[in-house]
Amino acid sequence: MQGLSDEHRRMRDDARGVARDELAPIATRGPHGRVNRDLVRALADHGILPALFPAELGGTAAEGVSATALCVLREAIARQSVTAETTLAVQGLGSYPILQSGTDDLRARWIPPVAKGQAVAAFALTEPGAGSDAAALALRAERDGDGFRLTGTKTWISHAPDADVYTLFARTTPDAGAKGVTAFVVPGDATGLRGAPIELLAPHAIGSLELDGVRVPASAVLGEVDRGFAVAMRTLDLFRPSVGAAAVGMAQAALDAALDHADHRESFGQRLREFQAVAHQLADMATRLQAARLLVFDAAAAHDAGGGQVTGQAAMAKLYATETAQFVIDAAVQIHGAAGLERGHLLEELYREVRALRIYEGASEIQRTIIARELYRDRRSTDGG
Repeated sequence: MQGLSDEHRRMRDDARGVARDELAPIATRGPHGRVNRDLVRALADHGILPALFPAELGGTAAEGVSATALCVLREAIARQSVTAETTLAVQGLGSYPILQSGTDDLRARWIPPVAKGQAVAAFALTEPGAGSDAAALALRAERDGDGFRLTGTKTWISHAPDADVYTLFARTTPDAGAKGVTAFVVPGDATGLRGAPIELLAPHAIGSLELDGVRVPASAVLGEVDRGFAVAMRTLDLFRPSVGAAAVGMAQAALDAALDHADHRESFGQRLREFQAVAHQLADMATRLQAARLLVFDAAAAHDAGGGQVTGQAAMAKLYATETAQFVIDAAVQIHGAAGLERGHLLEELYREVRALRIYEGASEIQRTIIARELYRDRRSTDGG
């Protein structure tokens, strides 16, 4: 697309080739519903994971990944392997709060092994009673000498229960909403921490965690006590546009498959693409997909430029791209007919995988709420009110 630098174009092309030739085969051989550590190492060995992190901490980026570079990587890899893309995303999501808000000791302990594919990271925010309403977190962090004890449950946590390190959010001040949440670094082998996998429609590596008085030192706090919600939001502002990029990559794979099928499949004596109904459907798919891609990279550019409307633009990109991906993949299945739903078909996989994108990192309904809130915030700022 226009607007990408030569460096980003090279990154896109290299990542697409690596994902197709190296990552996709490893992804298909992984354990069902559990972390594929061979895939994590391959992401590192082929230079994908290191591109997320600064050179002084084992990466190859100057200061850490930009939102634009993250979108480039996630779109390119999702087009070839959803499992590889998801693994990359969760590695970044779980470790970036440590990179952004951790002490020098925490960064030095955890970022290099994550960047090298030697440690698996996870972002533990959601609870049984606190999904979209993250400010309703109930997992307790109670003072214990110079540290804290964590007690409660997390659920639908990607890479749980297999992660080596969790960025985990807990309530340090009762009845304080978002202002009473603190972010912690919790090792996966901490005493009192146990977990179990959860089986979903698509075989994601996802599970629940139970914390029974897990003790963490004060040095495990990310940022400030009671300011953990800001840590989460800074991370999500970076990653939400790239959720849209992953959706765009998946949708592009579906559109490519639909174009190929419509060009070769004959019905009633002519190719499918010669039927106006099919041709117009393909046109709508391509148009909406391009609009989604532009929204995604516009939001990423705004983040990288330090613009003041990052949250709203990220929400728009995430909302529109994920809803568009659902539409495009569904339409591609319709063009293929029953063959698109056969187990093992690319579209059957995409059809299962795409549904989660409209839920995680804030459901579509929450994105609409964020967008509307930001519209009025901008309006007040413009009016001087």
